[in-house]
Amino acid sequence: MRASAPIGETTAMTAEGPVKRSVTVAGHRTSLSLEPEFWDALKRIAQREGRTVSGLIGEIDAARGQRNLSSAVRVFVLERALTAENRSRVA
Repeated sequence: MRASAPIGETTAMTAEGPVKRSVTVAGHRTSLSLEPEFWDALKRIAQREGRTVSGLIGEIDAARGQRNLSSAVRVFVLERALTAENRSRVA
């Protein structure tokens, strides 16, 4: 398993494609395909907030509207990264 860079740090593109994992969302099993970098970032966000990845995905799912779940997770991770970047610029 390769190490990932912190959220907001530029990384070189790799040939790795999306990784499909099964998660439980609102009591139902579903599969979700994300690039390894997004899985890593999602795990770090959940750990930082003292939550499970499934719980975090459940909240993303509840708020995603018409967007598909994989896209909603990517946007969530991006928004968190941008928020963290803005906070570090202000500080």
